[in-house]
Amino acid sequence: MKESDLYAPVKAHLEAQGYEVKAEIGDCDILACRGDDPPLIIEMKLTFSLALVMQGVARQTLFDHVYLAVPVSGQKGWKLRYKDIIRLCRRLGLGLLAVKTGASPKVEAHLDPAPYTPRKNTRKATRLIREFDRRVGDPNTGGTTGIKRMTAYRQDACRIAAHLAANGPTKASHVAKATDIARSAAILRADHYGWFERVERGIYALTPKGVCEAEH
Repeated sequence: MKESDLYAPVKAHLEAQGYEVKAEIGDCDILACRGDDPPLIIEMKLTFSLALVMQGVARQTLFDHVYLAVPVSGQKGWKLRYKDIIRLCRRLGLGLLAVKTGASPKVEAHLDPAPYTPRKNTRKATRLIREFDRRVGDPNTGGTTGIKRMTAYRQDACRIAAHLAANGPTKASHVAKATDIARSAAILRADHYGWFERVERGIYALTPKGVCEAEH
């Protein structure tokens, strides 16, 4: 397939909507006009790529309504990244056309260009700030993969384990007071890491795994 193979289906799709379509106007692959409506620019590539996105963004300095056109994708094509691609195009205000060539050409608009105002995920943002405030120091290295992350929760659990290692079985309320970790009882009950065990009502001690952790 050549990039030029996309032109005829896209042209027919736009003409069916009443647009006059012309190719290679200046740097634009396609320019389409319809009466007093805003002009459309369509940039075509055989794959969805950064180069195509950059072309689309550059065309937005000319007109507001810019589409990116790519062939219909198979399972190994851009469909694997479909949600991310749609999110990116929406964020940039770009439209996206999927073009089917061959005996039965067809164009499907997956996204129309429009101004984008992101809806903030305030709940997740609040969790991130809470984690930032609770974490002591900066124990992780940015950009690393495949290693355990030190979270504020794990830091609290480590401090609780150290207290139990030094003082033996202790009431959860006493642990909270001694370590200044208000959620000590919840951490002890949840035993997320397998470090703690309840030996009596409200009293917790370290498991063998917890002892090993406290020694490191």
